[in-house]
Amino acid sequence: MPELPLFPTQASTMAGKVDALYFFLVSVSAFFVVLVAALIIFFAIRYRRRAHGEVGAKVIPSLALELTWTIIPLGLGLVMFFWGANVYFVESRPPAETLDIYVVGKQWMWRFQHLDGQREINELHVPVGRAVRLTGTSEDVIHSFFVPAFRMKADIIPGRYTTLWFNATKTGRYHLFCAEYCGTRHSGMIGTIVVMEPSEYQAWLAGGGGEGSLVSQGQKLFQDLACITCHRADGEGRGPILDGVYGSKVDLVDGRIVVADDAYIRESVLSPSAKVVAGFQPIMPTFQGLVSEEQLLSLIEYVKSLKGRELNTTKK
Repeated sequence: MPELPLFPTQASTMAGKVDALYFFLVSVSAFFVVLVAALIIFFAIRYRRRAHGEVGAKVIPSLALELTWTIIPLGLGLVMFFWGANVYFVESRPPAETLDIYVVGKQWMWRFQHLDGQREINELHVPVGRAVRLTGTSEDVIHSFFVPAFRMKADIIPGRYTTLWFNATKTGRYHLFCAEYCGTRHSGMIGTIVVMEPSEYQAWLAGGGGEGSLVSQGQKLFQDLACITCHRADGEGRGPILDGVYGSKVDLVDGRIVVADDAYIRESVLSPSAKVVAGFQPIMPTFQGLVSEEQLLSLIEYVKSLKGRELNTTKK
């Protein structure tokens, strides 16, 4: 689809799909607006009262006409629904292989955390032609991550992880906005997505990360918080073994079964009594207020990494 001068550039694989649906909706709406307006004018002139006391002719219902104006809008409505649902499902389901990056919204900035350790504020570097999955949360109020060139927008909500993804198709710099009014300086909560060639991105990636990878940061924090004393790899601790727990089903003391995903691990750190693992006592203290959102993300990445290898039992 050719780009219009006043329309945002198309810079992701989803942009064309979203635009096609958008222009279809606009075209259908415009067609019926013109049609209804024309019919109103036509009927007002054609059937106007020409003489005082004139009585209109009796209207004989037409079954064919009624079926026509019922079936056609129904068909158009179904096309819009299934087309929109298809775009939504594609946009909400990232591919299997993605570049994972965390984003935290806060009045009034965007903080990005790469798995290799690089951190960015209000600027995100990504490679062109590769699917990027963002996992976002907020430290304070609801924000909305909006990149017009990628046709991507999703709410970033406190206490919840939101997943969104994109695959940039053009190198360049693209505006990032907060599309949810979040306070008096909401309009200043802006940023830039920098799309680079893969080789340039690798060079940029190699130039940062002084604090180590997100997994190593989480491992250090895991030890600093003394989590290692309860979550022992030998099963002798007072807490469950974490090796291989991420993504698995967990039996709880109340009979429920939950999946150990990002949200479960976050809740287990901040509200340990909410979902107690079967066979264990609710003795774990809460770490609410003791760890930041970025530290929570590093702990999650560390637990994710515990697949098929033992916990580092080295105490500080």
